[in-house]
Amino acid sequence: MTQPSPTNHYDTLTRHFQTISHFEHLSALGDWDQATMMPVGGSAARGAAMAELAKHIHELKTAPFLADTLQLAREEPLNAEQAANLTEMSYQFFQANIIPASLVQEKTRLAYRCEHAWRDQRKNNDWEGFRPNLEALIELVREEASIRAKAQGLSPYDALLNKFEPGMTTKRLESVFGHLKSWLPSLIQRVQHEQAGEPKFNVERSSCQAQELLGREVMDFLGFDFTQGRLDISSHPFCGGVPGDVRLTTRYDEADFTSALMGVIHETGHARYEQGLPVNWRGQPAGQARSMAIHESQSLFCEMQLGRGTGFLSHLQPKIAEHLGSRLSTEQLTNIYTRVNPGLIRVDADEITYPCHILLRFEAEKGLIDGSLSVAELPDFWAEQMNSLLGVNTQGNFKDGCMQDIHWAVGELGYFPSYTLGAMYAAQFRFAMEADLGSIDSLVTQGNIHKVFNWLEQKIWSRGCLLSTDELVTEASGETLNPDYFKRHLEQRYLK
Repeated sequence: MTQPSPTNHYDTLTRHFQTISHFEHLSALGDWDQATMMPVGGSAARGAAMAELAKHIHELKTAPFLADTLQLAREEPLNAEQAANLTEMSYQFFQANIIPASLVQEKTRLAYRCEHAWRDQRKNNDWEGFRPNLEALIELVREEASIRAKAQGLSPYDALLNKFEPGMTTKRLESVFGHLKSWLPSLIQRVQHEQAGEPKFNVERSSCQAQELLGREVMDFLGFDFTQGRLDISSHPFCGGVPGDVRLTTRYDEADFTSALMGVIHETGHARYEQGLPVNWRGQPAGQARSMAIHESQSLFCEMQLGRGTGFLSHLQPKIAEHLGSRLSTEQLTNIYTRVNPGLIRVDADEITYPCHILLRFEAEKGLIDGSLSVAELPDFWAEQMNSLLGVNTQGNFKDGCMQDIHWAVGELGYFPSYTLGAMYAAQFRFAMEADLGSIDSLVTQGNIHKVFNWLEQKIWSRGCLLSTDELVTEASGETLNPDYFKRHLEQRYLK
């Protein structure tokens, strides 16, 4: 373990956190392999190994010498970026010290067991098989939330939010989401009414292999660096790995290529952010992604602001025709990708109904953490909310209901709000970008998509964790989070 230097405490810290990043790299690859290539029988052994690794990383982050070294480093002459890195080191040290290593290890072990079983249980609609594992995991999450809350003077759910979105609170989310609920239902109804007379287009069948080739070409068009990343298949699409070794996954449906393709575009947005983080800060806290909402803003910018625009789809159309033999025109693709249709699955939802899926999960998570909602009550709560928010029936359909997401199966509560916050940030960045560069659709149509990514790299990616979320958003767009941009974006795209 790194020991403190008698002369330069900040340099000692950078070496120590570089060591931590190396182990986190291996942990990320273990997660990726478990989701993509690990044989079924390897679950128990992998879970034990990953739990041991998580314990080791936790011990590195809570090393006894860090408290004094962090304090002494604050007294050394540091430039603004070094000071920001030191702030992030202190934050990580504080967050790690809240939770005992034994709880970290046990939660990791249970999460691996629950997630691995979930993959088959979800396919088989086996709620009764899944429920005991989830109940055990939620008990640990409640324990974690209680410990974090006491240490930070927060409510238990706020303490979980703070893991993914530092500074975010339930009160602020309830205000933002309350504003959203005041206009979103009527917009959904209005757009559905306007689209009622529009034709619907059939999608040709296409093989997984052809869809993969198409996805790789689109990733290349989006600037993904395949020398520092790869694309694979998993039960739930994700982007993992580390900035120099990014791992994307998707899932294919041979009856409908549209979901997997847009999923690849979404995950490529995450990957471009990771690959664009400041190289000179790799391995340091300041070189990491700012928050999960900012991370989601980059994937949703790629998928929603860029990917569903007519300019981008006009570039996609010949690629789709070449790889899949599709006869769909750009206009027909635009119709498919802007069709508002309330459905069961969050990851397949259109951008107008998507926030309803998050509102449901936000309320469920609050209840699961404060004890007002039990795991056993979750399916009925889910069915009631889906019917109320979207008019969709999930009664008895667990696999497309409360079992559909991987997040709870790995014990991560507090993450879901980041998706809709990310959609709001993405819209805000779009209007700021267009004020600087002009219409995104025009830029893409003219072959200048690189200007879009240059703006994101300059304003978002290269800043890493050198600024707080509010500072980053203000520097990029001129103000902190303003949900009105999201409403403006949706109205511009969907109202004739």
